[in-house]
Amino acid sequence: MELDSQTYESQTFHKLVCPGQDLQLKEFSNCTFKQCDFSECKFSGSAFIDCAFEGCNLSNIKVDHCSFQNVAFKDCKIIGVMFSAIKSLLIEWSFSHCLVELCDFSNLEIRQTKFIDCAMRNSEFMSSNLTEADFTDSDLQGSKFDDTVLEKTDFTKARNYYIDPTRNKIKHAKFSYPEVLGLLDSFGIEVK
Repeated sequence: MELDSQTYESQTFHKLVCPGQDLQLKEFSNCTFKQCDFSECKFSGSAFIDCAFEGCNLSNIKVDHCSFQNVAFKDCKIIGVMFSAIKSLLIEWSFSHCLVELCDFSNLEIRQTKFIDCAMRNSEFMSSNLTEADFTDSDLQGSKFDDTVLEKTDFTKARNYYIDPTRNKIKHAKFSYPEVLGLLDSFGIEVK
């Protein structure tokens, strides 16, 4: 199936395979994408409104000037995506049970974003606002938080994170024991 139109509304796309295609400047409203392969697609300038991605491969997609409003990613593979280049107005999205590696979420206002039970490895959240975000049950190995607002963020059962409390705002954030002891790493403190 070719995505030749500029606008798609209330459609379900199942097992669509179009790696590397140019899908720029399109609008998807109330669409569902199931088990689609969009690896290396160019979505620059496209808009996703009230959409869901389920079991999709979104690795190395280009999202410059894209907008995501009420978009859910579930069981997706998302590797090497520069989300820092998206339109920063009205971002509303959630991620659950996704593999998210080598992605950049820097300089984004992504309050209340849910990253539930995700492998969020080697990704960057530099100078982002993640107030009231939720990383419950997520693996944050190698991910970087610097000059990030993490106030009231939920890290319950999250693991493998390194967060320097002197370089990030973590007031009222929630952590689980024993992982919370990782907050002491930046101080060179050893707990026995």
